[in-house]
Amino acid sequence: MPIILKELADFCSARIEGGDPSATIETAADITSAHQGQITQLTNSRYTRYIKDSKATACFIAEGFVVENVPPSMALLICADPEISFIKAVELLHPGRIYNRRIAPQAVLAANVSLGEEIYIGPYAVIGADASLGDGTEIHAGAYIGNNVKIGKNSRIYPYAVIYDDVVVGNNVIIHSGAIIGADGFGYKFRNNQHIKVPQVGNVVIEDNVEIGANTCIDRGALGSTLIGAGSKIDNLVQIGHNNKIGKHVIMCGLTGVSGSCNIEDYAILAGSSGIADHVTIGQGAVVMARSGVAGDVKPGTQVFGSPAKDKKIAYKEQIALSKLPELLKRVKMLEEKIQLLEKDA
Repeated sequence: MPIILKELADFCSARIEGGDPSATIETAADITSAHQGQITQLTNSRYTRYIKDSKATACFIAEGFVVENVPPSMALLICADPEISFIKAVELLHPGRIYNRRIAPQAVLAANVSLGEEIYIGPYAVIGADASLGDGTEIHAGAYIGNNVKIGKNSRIYPYAVIYDDVVVGNNVIIHSGAIIGADGFGYKFRNNQHIKVPQVGNVVIEDNVEIGANTCIDRGALGSTLIGAGSKIDNLVQIGHNNKIGKHVIMCGLTGVSGSCNIEDYAILAGSSGIADHVTIGQGAVVMARSGVAGDVKPGTQVFGSPAKDKKIAYKEQIALSKLPELLKRVKMLEEKIQLLEKDA
């Protein structure tokens, strides 16, 4: 949606310095590829070298951020928080697709489905018996919503996501394609040389403003609920086992796996490919760094790394020490040879 630069600056609470306030902005791009008619951002000093040759019409920067060699044709949009201002600009310039509020004739709705106002249900979506959808919610093509599922207002379920029976989804929740919510937890008892399945009769509860990435799996509780707290963001290809309690505003990056009955407290961050053993607590605001394996509790506010994970500073020192090991082995061998020569001469 094209917009005049001055209008965009006002919308994003930025002041214009240089350039042409009457220029038309059509789209947004990163600073390495932006061209005329596009807006970009510069928030990291490592990228200042790109501004000299940038063709962007305008660039968001922070108050007090010093940048040189700005092209004469480029306007600087100076603001308190350029990242948030840029997000607002992107949302304005690239509005999401709006679906006509309707129920496609190919959709399948079972008995006693409760529908709010302004609902969209796409072709071949399936809505189970006694399910309810809040106002403004979208169920896209081919998605499956099980029996007795409760979905709040303004949530969006993308194509081919699957939500099993009895799951509760809050308001403003986004669930991307291929996600599986509420499948059986992985629970078995070994008896008489065979694995006996433990019944999984709980559910999943997803609170408001959660986003769940593509092909992520969240298992139902064995007896109670697996809980995803409000505002948490879960990346693609994440596995969350049964009975987990994920707090509010937690970040879980791609390929993370969380075993059963864990407690991930508010504002914790699990970086990519981290693995959490069962019955572990990750404290509030703690960070589990990428590819770390956590076998015990992590204290609030700490950062851990490695497998088994330990305090980041200790883990880094161990990594440095290991890197010196080949040289130390050479020195030990030389000393052994010298000792042998001395013993021969003695």
